[in-house]
Amino acid sequence: MKVKKLADVDCKGKTVVIREDLNVPMKDGKISNDKRIRAALPTIKMALDKGAGVVLLSHLGRPTEGEFEEKFSLKPVAAHLGELLGKTVKVVDKIEDAKPNPGEVVLVENIRFFKGEKKNNPELAKKLASLGDIYVMDAFGAAHRAHASTEAAVRDAAIACAGPLMVAELDAFAKVLENPSRPLAAIIGGSKVSTKLGVLENLLKKVDILIVGGGIANTFLAAAGYDVGASLYEPELLDEAKKIMETAKKLGKELPLPVDVVTASELAEGQKADVHPVDAVPAGQMILDIGPKTVALYEDILGKAKTIVWNGPVGAFEIEPFGAGTKALAEYLANCGAFVVIGGGDSVAAVESYGLADKMGYISTGGGASLELLEGKILPSVAALQDRAEK
Repeated sequence: MKVKKLADVDCKGKTVVIREDLNVPMKDGKISNDKRIRAALPTIKMALDKGAGVVLLSHLGRPTEGEFEEKFSLKPVAAHLGELLGKTVKVVDKIEDAKPNPGEVVLVENIRFFKGEKKNNPELAKKLASLGDIYVMDAFGAAHRAHASTEAAVRDAAIACAGPLMVAELDAFAKVLENPSRPLAAIIGGSKVSTKLGVLENLLKKVDILIVGGGIANTFLAAAGYDVGASLYEPELLDEAKKIMETAKKLGKELPLPVDVVTASELAEGQKADVHPVDAVPAGQMILDIGPKTVALYEDILGKAKTIVWNGPVGAFEIEPFGAGTKALAEYLANCGAFVVIGGGDSVAAVESYGLADKMGYISTGGGASLELLEGKILPSVAALQDRAEK
């Protein structure tokens, strides 16, 4: 994807406005996970090292637009960011007060406190774009939203470019979707086919191997004629699942289904979990993970792949004892030698909880944005950056 890059822009003595995704989880007014702040650091430091003054824009949570709500204030983010940068990060409540000198960093209060952000208001966009000489879109996690700070401001800015984080995300997904080393495999998990139907249909055209997991796999098992007991599945989408399996067969794509599963009477901590062949799920039991034979089957199939993208766990990994399948696959992917992209909140959370993030090829910072890319959609922010690069 051709976009102008911050790395190639002269910033000395200029004001650089950077739209970041600093939407971090908060608990009791404190940041509970700062990975998005840390992911933004290289871009901020690059602008500072180039001699710029920096204005940061971000949202946090879902406040009522146009109203200040203390629990959604970015002040805790500014304090933590200041500690990481080793300098004060001033928070301003009014957009027009964001006037940093070279070497300074100013953070505008939660951009969703301003009316028109979510409606992509052109007046707000112009106001944001005029804050500096260069406008940097680096918030991949918000790139699928056509908002004033993520789309219209990119189009209105004197100079618009992508930050290092955005570039890294686009490069990683290009390696999967545009010119992958083959065979290419995708593991798509999650609870519902309905939320990822477009992803499955698009990926089937591109991949050589498609593995489905979680509740999605239950729907495919039911479509293949298996009794899934009391498992979560979508009976209204059985025909769609059958169609995908038939298409895979016609195209010569591998779409393996579980051969054994882990079941329990309910999804709760400390349940007695049993392993059953997929054709012997007890009545009243729920499929909550893949079994060891399925893990071995998937590892054997994935052993052929040179590029793998994983979005969504293959079981209810966050509740013991239903995480063994997801953990085993994560450990395999961390050591398989293929280029592995982890995209999606739950997949990232799983990989991080197992301490395997550093062993993967790329960990995406944007669940919704990565899903839309996998679905074949063009992200509004990326479209704006591409248009600006051509002018």
